[in-house]
Amino acid sequence: MRIVVAMSGGVDSSVAAALLAEQGHDVVGVSMQLYDHGTTETDGTRGFGSCCSLSDLNDARRVAATLAIPHYVVNLERQFSEHVVSNFVQEYTAGRTPLPCAHCNSDLKFATLAERALGFGADAVATGHYARVDRDEATGRYRLRRGLDAAKDQAYFLFSLTQEQLAVAAFPVGDRTKEAVRAYARARRLPVADKPDSQEICFVPDDDYAAFVTAQAPEAVLAGVITDETGRVLGRHEGVHRYTVGQRRGLGLRHSPTGAPMYVIELRPEASQVIVGPKSSLKRTTLTASGVNWLETVPSSGRRVTAQIRHRHRPAAATVRPIDATRAEVSFDEPQVAITPGQAAVCYNDDVVVCGGWID
Repeated sequence: MRIVVAMSGGVDSSVAAALLAEQGHDVVGVSMQLYDHGTTETDGTRGFGSCCSLSDLNDARRVAATLAIPHYVVNLERQFSEHVVSNFVQEYTAGRTPLPCAHCNSDLKFATLAERALGFGADAVATGHYARVDRDEATGRYRLRRGLDAAKDQAYFLFSLTQEQLAVAAFPVGDRTKEAVRAYARARRLPVADKPDSQEICFVPDDDYAAFVTAQAPEAVLAGVITDETGRVLGRHEGVHRYTVGQRRGLGLRHSPTGAPMYVIELRPEASQVIVGPKSSLKRTTLTASGVNWLETVPSSGRRVTAQIRHRHRPAAATVRPIDATRAEVSFDEPQVAITPGQAAVCYNDDVVVCGGWID
């Protein structure tokens, strides 16, 4: 079988390619150039972050040479800017906290590779994500499952994959632990065996989100006030994009009306207002989500699930109900802290993704 493998230059995608080649598949490595690596700022420094870099593309090329497989670089700068970077900036200026890796992995990278695979005459697309896919014999539908390594599981970021995409998806490292992946890479003498994992968003220099948004959309950045829940002004801010629901540090408040720690509980960009309150005010039992993708058949009424409102959020018992074709309501058994607009709400049945959408 000919399989296109998305090669980022990291150990996970490199091992994915190596495993498939070892199994006898006809593997084609494809790397994606997502931004102009020659972009510089006025001080001479590079204008984007440190992952998805030119060195990563070179690492992917070295791995492909080690495995004796063809390797191609696909330029997706325009699509990346339109679908990922622009969304990131728009969400922050709208008082939401975006999840660019989910947009990039599912909406851009996987969707594009699935289309490009046809041009390579390939039957499947593989990535280094810690997730698994199989088929439900009873319904015939493809299922997205959590990766075996709970600490590295990435199914949360792939909730928007369609049945058509899952039908051609392969996640070769999904049934292995990170330690086993690195051990395999060392045994195969892959040049990236001990390469550290990227911990930042690739297009944000120094992980400074606020500075990036300010530079990209200065006209949308407006100063305003920080108030408590009663409307009492407690301080000022330089733009709602500098805050996220649940934030405690960096509020710049000289004092708390009650002496208790204060948290961001709401952002009102139309009024350039940041609302703060005690931690108890962050608790909610219900959320609505839009852009919902159902990986199971859409239920006619409530469906019992466990739901995550952030990647590292402990899954909580809940009921999910469809509102219409693209929206759903998630009601938790117990209040959850800091349900944040812009993040993903992903629902599971055991380790199988039931549905996911963007928190409103």
